Amino acid sequence: MSARGVFITFEGGEGCGKSTQIGLLEAVLAGLGLGVVVLREPGGTDLGEVVRAILLDRAHDAMSARAELLLYEASRAQLIVERIRPALAIGEVVVCDRFTDSTLAYQGYGRGLLLEEIAQLNRMTTGGLTPDLTVMLDIAPVIGLARATHGGTDRLEAEDVGFHERVRRGFLELAAADPARCVVIDASGTAEEVHAHVIDALRRIPVIEVLLERSRR
Repeated sequence: MSARGVFITFEGGEGCGKSTQIGLLEAVLAGLGLGVVVLREPGGTDLGEVVRAILLDRAHDAMSARAELLLYEASRAQLIVERIRPALAIGEVVVCDRFTDSTLAYQGYGRGLLLEEIAQLNRMTTGGLTPDLTVMLDIAPVIGLARATHGGTDRLEAEDVGFHERVRRGFLELAAADPARCVVIDASGTAEEVHAHVIDALRRIPVIEVLLERSRR
């Protein structure tokens, strides 16, 4: 491993299968002998989990877009200081379910807040930390929402389809603007099919590509 570790993020709309794919990837990385830390946004720390509960609770449907944005940023600030940077500093692979792209997609494209203002907050919160690889799982909102809301809806899942269409467009535009970091994968296939594409994307990271090749011998 490199001295800094590797930072991988997963992004996508509701029901795109991030949790499933992160679990499959974690098993592969561990099998390569790598130390892996799996985190989620919002959450991942005691403070972050409290913020997560607030953000997803439908009792807070009156929350303003700016209040929502700042809560996400607060959770992220704690996650970076408490979990992400320490793990990267000792050479581990950090896999995070959502990061700054989600804030731009949901609060920017979805809520209509200014993208540059969000980007400035993201830079302040992260201190310039960016993922080595971002896997964007793309799926039509009507399909993803049907998957995600089978057991009930949280505050964001309950938004109308138009909101989720804007979020999807945001993710795709963000990926197109940063092709060196972002890989868009069609998430409508089986878990195994999507996982194969995730592993292909992982080969963009040289240190992991070497380990993958060794494992095939």
